[in-house]
Amino acid sequence: MTEVGSQVEKEQSNTLAKGPFQRFLRTIGPGFVTGASDDDPSGIGTYSQAGAQLGFNISWVMLFTFPLMAAIQEISARIGRTTGKGISGNLSRHYPAALLYAVVVLLFVANTINIGADLSAMADALRLLIGGPSSLYVVAFAIICVCAIVFLDYTRYVKVLKWTTLSLLAYVAAMFAANVPWVDGAKGLLIPRVEWSGAFFTTLLAILGTTISPYLFFWQASQEVEEEELKPIAKPLRWAPWQAPKAFGRIRADTLVGMAFSNLIGVAIIFTTAATLHKTGVTDIASSTDAAKALEPVAGKFAFIVFSAGIIGTGLLAVPVLAGSAAFAVGEALRWPVGLQRKPREAAAFYGTLAAATALGTGIMFTPIDPIKALYWSAVINGMCAVPVMIVMMLMASRKDVMGEFLVQGWLRSLGWLSTLIMAMSSVGLIVQWFL
Repeated sequence: MTEVGSQVEKEQSNTLAKGPFQRFLRTIGPGFVTGASDDDPSGIGTYSQAGAQLGFNISWVMLFTFPLMAAIQEISARIGRTTGKGISGNLSRHYPAALLYAVVVLLFVANTINIGADLSAMADALRLLIGGPSSLYVVAFAIICVCAIVFLDYTRYVKVLKWTTLSLLAYVAAMFAANVPWVDGAKGLLIPRVEWSGAFFTTLLAILGTTISPYLFFWQASQEVEEEELKPIAKPLRWAPWQAPKAFGRIRADTLVGMAFSNLIGVAIIFTTAATLHKTGVTDIASSTDAAKALEPVAGKFAFIVFSAGIIGTGLLAVPVLAGSAAFAVGEALRWPVGLQRKPREAAAFYGTLAAATALGTGIMFTPIDPIKALYWSAVINGMCAVPVMIVMMLMASRKDVMGEFLVQGWLRSLGWLSTLIMAMSSVGLIVQWFL
């Protein structure tokens, strides 16, 4: 215990010896990457549609969702760091096999569809910028994503993911190029307004489904496990309780920064499309590339270029996270060796599942299936999957045989259950809407 304590103290002093920017880079990790990957091309399409149809009046929803998504993501991270197992790994050890396999199958299907839609959006964005065949770009982007995640060293790949998050700043640049009326924007952001219309509630459900997605829970929990396994002195908190204060402090800071960054980008996209497309009556936006095309005649070439480039950058971040979370879910459910820090020969089934999810997603784009309809069904499946996963996560976080002495309690527990309730209501609303 004394030796471990001195090692921890030494690591803390080394961290403090560095400047604030270096400390910030060391603090951000799974939570920041998870938050940024939430703004994938399909999410950009949702925010673009929201701004184009409803203007600034829908932007307050981004503030509303922030504490909900931050709470549920922190809980998922705590489960991973405390138990040394991801969400699927804990499900397989503490819950019936039928529930485990139902959740894993739904997650894999939803992620695969989402991968295909994101690759399609990336290819269309590149075609808008330089021309050429979209089908070739879909395959090229799929190969790049798989090769990077399989063959790059894990520590180097994590740095690549962190730097890729900067591509989201393209939407902040586009916002400032859009001549936003800031007073109107501030009112829409800070004053909640509810419109009793089908378009409003449809958009509200879509935003909730975009900001709170099950693949984010699986990814962040599994990445906490990976980060812990990479550090010789770090252990699952159940067996190393003295590490908990620092670990929980880092998780909270990382998650809050990641979710705030994610929602900031969402606000920037809504503001951009509200100030340009909505203002000029362009409301028929079905995808992120539709928004990029519509922006050029309204907001100019610069806004069009940065918006399109952002779609590509966010896709390069989101596709590996989608494929990786599917592989973690399947691998942990079947008790395979998993982890991006492992060499391909050490975890062949895990990497094979990751590649298969990407390949299946790519294949969808060569079928008659409409990518926009595919995204809708992905949202429905995500909603069906998210609610049971969130319920099980909340129950898991309250079980002493799972979490030991680190049960999730207080305001974090309350926010987690509130997030679960709201997602359940939104999922029911989405299903009801489909039957109407």
